[in-house]
Order: sequence, then C-alpha cells, then structure tokens
Amino acid sequence: MNLTIHGSGYVGLVTGACMADAGNHVICVDIDADKIARLQAGDIPIHEPGLEDLVRRNAAAGRLTFTTDIDRGVREGLFQFIAVGTPPDEDGSADLQYVLAVARSIGEHMDDYKVVVDKSTVPVGTALRVRDVVAETLAAREAVIEFDVVSNPEFLKEGAAIGDFLKPDRIIVGTDSERAAQHIKALYKPFSRNHDKLILMDIPSAELTKYAANAMLATKISFMNELSNIADLYGADIEQVRVGIGSDPRIGYEFIYPGIGYGGSCFPKDVTALAHSAGLAGYDAELVRAVERVNTRQKTILGRKIIAHFGGDLAGKTIALWGLAFKPRTDDMREAPSRVLMEQVWAAGGQVRAFDPEAMDETHRIFGDREGLTLCESAVAALQGANALAVVTEWQEFRSPDFASLRQNLAEPTVFDGRNIYDPETMAEQGFTYYSIGRAARGRPS
Repeated sequence: MNLTIHGSGYVGLVTGACMADAGNHVICVDIDADKIARLQAGDIPIHEPGLEDLVRRNAAAGRLTFTTDIDRGVREGLFQFIAVGTPPDEDGSADLQYVLAVARSIGEHMDDYKVVVDKSTVPVGTALRVRDVVAETLAAREAVIEFDVVSNPEFLKEGAAIGDFLKPDRIIVGTDSERAAQHIKALYKPFSRNHDKLILMDIPSAELTKYAANAMLATKISFMNELSNIADLYGADIEQVRVGIGSDPRIGYEFIYPGIGYGGSCFPKDVTALAHSAGLAGYDAELVRAVERVNTRQKTILGRKIIAHFGGDLAGKTIALWGLAFKPRTDDMREAPSRVLMEQVWAAGGQVRAFDPEAMDETHRIFGDREGLTLCESAVAALQGANALAVVTEWQEFRSPDFASLRQNLAEPTVFDGRNIYDPETMAEQGFTYYSIGRAARGRPS
C-alpha cells in the first residue's frame, strides 16, 4: 500500500519505518528541510533502539523516502497519516495548529479518495475538526472528492517503540466509515497475524482511549509515589508494600514502582490536556488534576532530601548525577526529573557533575556551557570529587556498580537513590549513608 506520513518526529518516523518494513511504500513529509536532509543521508535525529537500522534498510530497499514536497506526498498516498506535534498551550490544552495545517494541505493537494489518519495524540473532537478543515479547503477549490477521517492513536513506549509497533497489544481505530475500516483492516493485517488485535470503535471513543490509557498509567505512578511519602513518615518500606499490593491480580506489578516522578513527551502533556478537555465540557476532573500535582511535587523529593542532608546549603558541594533522560533507553529529557533536581542544586549553591549513557548531547543542547554543570564521559568520572551521588534514571549499567570504587571516588560516601535500585542493608554494610524513596534513611555503621 502507499502511505504518507506527515511529520518525521518520533511517532512519524517509527510509524513510517515499521510500515515500510511490512512491505508498504511510505513517504515521510516534513516542512523541516534540515531534518529531511539528515534523514535522506541516513542520520537519525532521535535515539530509539533498532530505529536506525530499520530506517536505513527500508530506505535502501526503496520502500521509505523522505521529502519536503507535500504535493507529492498527498498525491501518492492513499493513507494520509497526521503525526505532527501537539505541544501544550499555556492553558494546558493541546495545540492543534500543526494538525489542522496538515489537514488544510491535504485538502489543497488531494485529487482522489484519501483515508486521513489522526496518529497524533489529540483531544476528543479533533477528527471532526480535521474533517471540517479538509472539506472547507476542498469547497474553496470547488472540488468534489471523497475522503474519510479516522482516529488511530499510537501506543509506543520510548525505548521499546519498534517492538510495540511490530507486535502491538492492540490497534485502536475510530471510524464511522465502512470503506475506511476495510482499508485500515488490510493495512494492519500484517501486524495482527497471531490474533486479531484491531479494535474498531467510534471516533470520540478512540480519541479518548489514548488519553485514558496515559492518564491511568500516570495515576498508578503518582498513587505509588504518594504512598511512598506516607511510608517515609511512618518508617514503612514502600518496596515491601509494592510487593504486597502487586500480588493482587486486580492491581498487578506494572507501573507501581516508587520514584521521583514521570516525565517525557506524553504523560505530563496528556494528563494536563485531559483535565483541560474535561473542563471545556464543564467537568472538573479532580483526580486527573491531582495526578499531575503529585507528580510535580514528587520531582522535588530527591532535591529536598539532598539539601536537608547538607543542612540547607549546598555552597561548596558537588552532586554527581547518574541519569539525565526521563527514562532508560532514550535521550529524551522533556519534563525529566533530572532537570528539576539540577535546578534545585544550583539554587542551593551547589555544583553538578552528570552522566547519562544517551542524553549527553541533549543535555548540552538544553543547558549549553552552563556554569555549575560538568558533563562527564562516564559514570565513574561523574563521581570525581563529588560530595554525594544522586541516581536519577534507572539505566541498567547503574544497577550493580563496584561499591568499593564508588565509595573511594566520592568525597563523602553518600547516595541518594531516586529509583530504589539498591538494597538499603547492602548500602549500609558497604559504608554508605543511603537515602531512597519511601524507605527509612540508612546511616553508615558506627
């Protein structure tokens, strides 16, 4: 089949590469000429395991091309995937200007039937707005051309997006057209050979499903973090609590790990947008709003523990950070807890030495050569001369360090574990003063 993906960011690039890998002919269109030039040269602008190989292999096979020529993209693709960004506006709503601009371009250039697919994460009602914009643009041309608009939200986890697309848990499609439904079924058939994973529903339900899924996962995280703070107050161990409640199959073990809050491009934006959408309909989504408030507060927990440990003043102190990306297996630092922690350290007069396996370039792009920040070439280098270590992102390589070397390289054997990846008793036996989330602080043996 012939597909056009409008937008070559994270979702667009993964979608295009995976669709091409199934044998389809895919054109990725973007207005950013520099990005298109990089992609044509085989330079992938984002870090996602497996994506670079997938893009290069399918580009070499002629199934995946990149262009700024939107006229070509619209003319050649039966499916017109809209996969552009929907950044949060000042009021928390999703900014749909890029989505509607693509819809307008499709209406300007189409000359036969198209299936317009909303892949971007958008609020309920967006498909109707896209349909209206395409129809109005066609009317301005005095063109009578049939088209359908469907909602097909993505459920891609950063760091595991290729597997999520190629072997999906579910494929959600919202449509009110049997013609479009048949096209979509044929398109996604290679991705549901084991059993039918396609779930057809009405368009508003599909749009809400995406927000509902992310808000539910974010709620589990914030609820667990709320419990961790209560555990801190009563001397309970939140990790034991986690095992206790996770053993209930109605709850399960997924997404109940305490920590220092969620980040990234999806959860913060989508939770806020869902609450805003509810407000537009006259409903106060109190629980949804509370999820984001708890998360915002949780991002400050580790910084407050560090500042309290050093008596409220970090002047002359250096904190080593292990992890900068908002989660492992990505270089994404949008809404990352590390950014909040670094600002806290600097505000208290301290210095930061930081390392992340993938996010060093992104950190430099954001902060430049900021005074008080030293970006290090390795985890060990970040420890040199530091008064304490803060574990911010649970990268696999941080889970089993050489504790003797760790203690030797730190000026003071103090560790602040924002992801609870170390055992408190082991840390005490190794001679560390150890702070974690929802577990009593452990001092060095006397």
